[in-house]
Amino acid sequence: MNFTFILNGEDVAVYAPAEARLVDILRDDFGLFGAKAACCSGTCGCCSIIFNGNVVKSCLVPVFKIGGSEIITIEGFSQTDEYRDIARGFSQAGLENCAFCDTAKILATQALLGRNSRPAKEEILSAFAGIKCRCTERDELLEGVMAAAEYRGRTLYGSR
Repeated sequence: MNFTFILNGEDVAVYAPAEARLVDILRDDFGLFGAKAACCSGTCGCCSIIFNGNVVKSCLVPVFKIGGSEIITIEGFSQTDEYRDIARGFSQAGLENCAFCDTAKILATQALLGRNSRPAKEEILSAFAGIKCRCTERDELLEGVMAAAEYRGRTLYGSR
């Protein structure tokens, strides 16, 4: 079947069987390896993407659901000012880059700050509930997201 959708701001099409998984399509057909096919059961979050504005695990998305959708991968998101704000916030907090869960942490932060520019600690922890992360302490994560929110506010209001 042929599926058309928006991928990182570009109109694209892919021919694939309806039961194919989105993570495989992104990696095999588009060469986007930021979404990792680690657990393939939705438990780790390493295959996270932004799907129609929400962070989802692409290993759980059958390709037949992507028609007409908008998908943002870490490769596309990393080209934005929002990404730079999150990276600065994480760096300020001393968050380690392990390359296993970074994509999920960054995209979860983006989705959270897109909904609420000043999230409470409980909201931050809830946004990260589905991500298996062994490299980041809870307090560092909270500090990193709050710092990213601060940088985002400065970017939005021109006081960089």
